Amino acid sequence: MSYKPRAAQRDDRYRVHVEQFRSFQRDGYLLAKGLVNPADVERIRDWADNVLYGREKVPGIDPAQESATLEELLARFTRIHMLHRVLPTAEWGLLHPRVLDVLEALIGPDVLALQSMLFFNPPGRGGQGWHQDSYYITTYPDTLIGAWMPLEPADEENGCLWVVPGSNHEPIYPPRNAPAHVHAAGAFEGMKEVENVSHLDDEVNGLTDIVEKYPPMISVPMEPGDVLFFGGHVLHRSFPNRTNDRFRRAYVCHYCNARSWVPWNHGAPFEGDAANQHHILARGWTHLPFSKPRFGTEVHLSLPDPDDKTPGRMMGDEDGMMGMEGDDMAVAGISAHLDTPVG
Repeated sequence: MSYKPRAAQRDDRYRVHVEQFRSFQRDGYLLAKGLVNPADVERIRDWADNVLYGREKVPGIDPAQESATLEELLARFTRIHMLHRVLPTAEWGLLHPRVLDVLEALIGPDVLALQSMLFFNPPGRGGQGWHQDSYYITTYPDTLIGAWMPLEPADEENGCLWVVPGSNHEPIYPPRNAPAHVHAAGAFEGMKEVENVSHLDDEVNGLTDIVEKYPPMISVPMEPGDVLFFGGHVLHRSFPNRTNDRFRRAYVCHYCNARSWVPWNHGAPFEGDAANQHHILARGWTHLPFSKPRFGTEVHLSLPDPDDKTPGRMMGDEDGMMGMEGDDMAVAGISAHLDTPVG
């Protein structure tokens, strides 16, 4: 059976430049300017307003009263998780084809869509201290990546993201007495345990001294339509909204390579040892269980062809050159190795 993943061709296909890929690997993040067109951003922003004002009902959340003030509405929530499982527009935003184009290049070709979060961050509220996303969402291998999309201009005043370039090369620092973690217990020398991850106060956030090893953090101001992609190891944060009259709404989603094993379901129970069957296969293919879009959002998959026996991998020839496996070449010792007992 042959598996040949191919990027779906569309008129608005976004192609990641090699230099963008290189900088993502070096710095841990990639800012794709103008990735999502204005009409699509407006659709998500209007949907966010409908959720806040109760025009779109969210299962499990108390309905908004018609006479409620903005402050009363925000007292119900300032962010909501996993809306893609209950609302069509949230699923559509999670599976936006231009966002998936970038993910397909950065962590693909196989992409599993895991999580969606809608942030409102009204004046005087919001903010999250230093953290690494793979601290919260474990995947094996660890291929987690976030996609952060502002729904209005995000700047230092209203709470844009701040990142530490190069911190993607750090391990994930574990909590004390962690029941499970990204890394194998005992694999590292000098691995510190951390407390108060995500706390806004740097004095108590256990990651602050890791951040201080690097050059100063940088802010990432963004316009609607921009999307920031960042790996699960990148140290990042935001500050509370310091404005008096501006929101900082954002739609933030997480993904991983679809061939990673994902024992995570946002705290909800799941059958078996992993929860892959609850997450949506968005690009490529996988040998692991997966879910389909509940609301029919279109995705482009690369199904293996069971009838295609075409050789598909490079192998070393006897003369040191490279050829395709299955070509007319001798391969010595394979059966002997396979017959040799292990240990």
